[in-house]
Amino acid sequence: MMPYQKLTAWQAAHELALAIYRATDRFPKHELYGLTSQLRRAAFSVAANIVEGVAKRGNGEFRRFLDISIGSLAEISYATLLAKDLGLLEPQQASEIESRREHASKLIWGLYKSVSRNATKRSTAA
Repeated sequence: MMPYQKLTAWQAAHELALAIYRATDRFPKHELYGLTSQLRRAAFSVAANIVEGVAKRGNGEFRRFLDISIGSLAEISYATLLAKDLGLLEPQQASEIESRREHASKLIWGLYKSVSRNATKRSTAA
């Protein structure tokens, strides 16, 4: 098992990406380069930036990648709302995605804060 796979934040991001890929599979073909692509790209970005951040040296770089993940989560929130309002997602699907997004967001924010605290402790100890 890779180190990132042990992180509950990554696990939640991965589950969110799977849910988004499955939901957007039913979007019309004319949205392939629009909302389908945008939602999938953002969902992939959340999980992939955690993976990349784990591979970097130092907490500062890890925090930077977590920050990018957090931005992608915000993008998913709007894209999900737009897809629901356009009738591309059923309200129940949108609610499930939003619930998964909120869960992943809480975990990633918690990880961000933890990494930040550890960086602060190291800098004050030096």
